[in-house]
Amino acid sequence: MRFRSKHLAKATTLLALWLTAGCASYYQANQSFNQEFERGNLQAALATLQSNTKEANSKREFLYYVNNGLVLSMTGQYEESNRYFEKAYLFGEDYRINYLNEVASYLTNPTITTYRGEDHEHLMVLYYKAINYLKLGNTQAALVECRRVNTRLQQLSDRYSSNEKYQRDAFIHTLMGLIYESDKDYNNAFIAYRNALAVYEEDYSRLFRAHTPQQLKVDLLRTAWLSGLTEEFEFFKAKLQMPEYEYKPHTGGEVIFFWHNGLAPIKAEWGLTFAVNKRDNWVYFYNEQLGISFPFSLDGYDQKDKDGLGNLQIFRVAFPRYLERPQFYSQATIATNEAELPLQLLEDVNQIAFKSLQQRMHLELSKALIRAALKKVTENQLRKEDKALGSVLGVINAITEKADTRNWQTLPHSIYYTRLALPEGKSSITLKLQTGAQTDTHTFNYQLTRGQILFHTFSSLESRYPNYGQFGY
Repeated sequence: MRFRSKHLAKATTLLALWLTAGCASYYQANQSFNQEFERGNLQAALATLQSNTKEANSKREFLYYVNNGLVLSMTGQYEESNRYFEKAYLFGEDYRINYLNEVASYLTNPTITTYRGEDHEHLMVLYYKAINYLKLGNTQAALVECRRVNTRLQQLSDRYSSNEKYQRDAFIHTLMGLIYESDKDYNNAFIAYRNALAVYEEDYSRLFRAHTPQQLKVDLLRTAWLSGLTEEFEFFKAKLQMPEYEYKPHTGGEVIFFWHNGLAPIKAEWGLTFAVNKRDNWVYFYNEQLGISFPFSLDGYDQKDKDGLGNLQIFRVAFPRYLERPQFYSQATIATNEAELPLQLLEDVNQIAFKSLQQRMHLELSKALIRAALKKVTENQLRKEDKALGSVLGVINAITEKADTRNWQTLPHSIYYTRLALPEGKSSITLKLQTGAQTDTHTFNYQLTRGQILFHTFSSLESRYPNYGQFGY
């Protein structure tokens, strides 16, 4: 017996070491790529990413595609970028739940299932695809992405009926309006801007305390006028309290400037301890610190599992949570020869990520609780039959109790924008990024034709972490 216990102890130690190697968060497991990307070494980051081609056939397939797509876009390789983003889009279209893996996740943890992507992440795929096409001068292809976006938004609206859930995206509607307008389809542009305004007023103001960008209001009025919608034009002038607005045609070109500021949040593991109380045919899990309680019906469980769940007293469960990477730059302006314009917040990706996880928190916690509880029941039952083997299973359960920390971590924290009217021919602008008393400047030169609308993006990867890079493209 002593010999057996000795070898079991060694086996347990080796198993623990092996399992621990796979217990890093998704961010930690990709530390090399993340460090290169965050420091602005994009070519090195891309090389690191593409050297691990097995990821394309892994449970992290979606993340492999979107990270490749984003880095390639930032390096100006727009066609190659869109090939990866198209794969990410098709992944979302073709995704089917693997129920065998779902069942297995209750015995181990959710990381053995395929990462399907968050709702807002799938919308961002189409944003980047559309922007890439616009930079390639292919407006019609960008409009195809608009229609795809519209379908995705309809799917979100159908899936979530509650007004307290993120189900409509003002940023995406605004983008659709800008693309339609660049194609001189002013009527559809007006409709998209009107939809964006409704989302800001009805959803974003309540869910995220976000305000409607002034630029959106101006764009809405201009396209109403250009569409010949006189009644709508007068209605929105009054509604938006802009009685002095008059449409003034511009003889030069325009630049739509998007500023991708900072980095999106990362998912980390959150360990929660729950006490258990069984009453009748129900088990109640509760955490006094957070003041939360989850009742579970025992219908459908066999008597052994019912007794096991009822005998539990306290256990730990792993749950994912977002950690914000605060923005380094608090605001920005763009100076032209005639004016200095503020960049206006268009989409707070950080807040939307938090909201997306929060709105399914009950479901995630429920799944995690059942997973951890059933593992604990099995461990306790085995301990009664064989104490040593029960101890081994206890170690395995403790180590494999892991939250799913996967998410698209190369997205920006927030997206800002402005619209610049510039003369025909050569022009230059100066971007001023501000943090406290510090101002960093970047100059960009353009060659515009009359009536042209040019789309420009600039990424500042700085956050309240070590120094990062900046990229205009």
